Amino acid sequence: MLAYLVRRLLIMVPTLLAISVITFIIIQLPPGDYLTTYIAELQAQGEAVDPKKIEFLRQQYGLDRPMHEQYLYWIFGVVQGDFGYSFEHNLPVTDVIGDRLWLTILVSFCTILFTWIVAFPIGVYSATHQYSWSDYSLTLLGFLGLATPHFLLALVMLYFANVWFGTSIGGLMDEQFIGQPWSWPKFKSVLEHLWIPIIVIGTSGTAGMIRRLRANLLDELQKQYVTTGRAKGLPPFKLLVKYPLRMSLNPFISDIGDYLPELVSSATIVSVVMSLPTTGPVLLEALRSQDMYLAGSFLMFLALLTVLGVFLSDLALAAFDPRIRLHGGVSR
Repeated sequence: MLAYLVRRLLIMVPTLLAISVITFIIIQLPPGDYLTTYIAELQAQGEAVDPKKIEFLRQQYGLDRPMHEQYLYWIFGVVQGDFGYSFEHNLPVTDVIGDRLWLTILVSFCTILFTWIVAFPIGVYSATHQYSWSDYSLTLLGFLGLATPHFLLALVMLYFANVWFGTSIGGLMDEQFIGQPWSWPKFKSVLEHLWIPIIVIGTSGTAGMIRRLRANLLDELQKQYVTTGRAKGLPPFKLLVKYPLRMSLNPFISDIGDYLPELVSSATIVSVVMSLPTTGPVLLEALRSQDMYLAGSFLMFLALLTVLGVFLSDLALAAFDPRIRLHGGVSR
């Protein structure tokens, strides 16, 4: 077990280095750089462009250096905790993220809890009452959740939240709390606005998890060990929880690798529609404007969370399911 942990941790280092190189190259692939985009915006507005100022900014930001020098400057800074400077916001990357990171984690964590709390009881009930009217009704709701676009549901929820509950449209807090220090009234305002994006973002994930859990559980309920347990007189609930349900959870444990980066990226389109102060729109704008240090730092953080999530999910699967082994080979 210890050798497996050490080997996996050592593999993470070259993996992240390879991802950093690919990420930086992809960000640099579009023609030009941030200053090229900036000049184009000034010219579109009819403003004059001072070539000396642009050249000074290019030297100040290091955009006149070769690509490999820019990469080394950036990656050594990331290793030391310096994620670089955002050209567009004229601030360090850590200052640009600010409270957005914590609000994103709060929204995504609550969404994951909502998804699991709602999906598991419905999925288990639907599997244990196969082909009943309740199963058909829940299946229909699941298909509707999968088919409804996030942005459309966001618009509908914003309207009803404003009409029925008087909640202001858009954002995660009232306007008077934006940019203010955290306080109890500000936290209450966040909680008041939080339930709308949770329902919108979590709907499709909940519907998908219901379908997967139902299918996995139905497959396990047909196996011989379940029939043997029933023949031995095990209580139905104990038999369901101890064996079939446990074996049906493997796909959800393996999804930890997806959940961790979702804590930061969140649902970008929903965030744009609902004006949520999360990190998704910032990443989208950084990619659009070629703000390479901001975009690169975001993508590297997501890659780190993905690699860490896969590592944790592998460990959890090995501990949760005795059929899974940490190394290859045939046991006799």
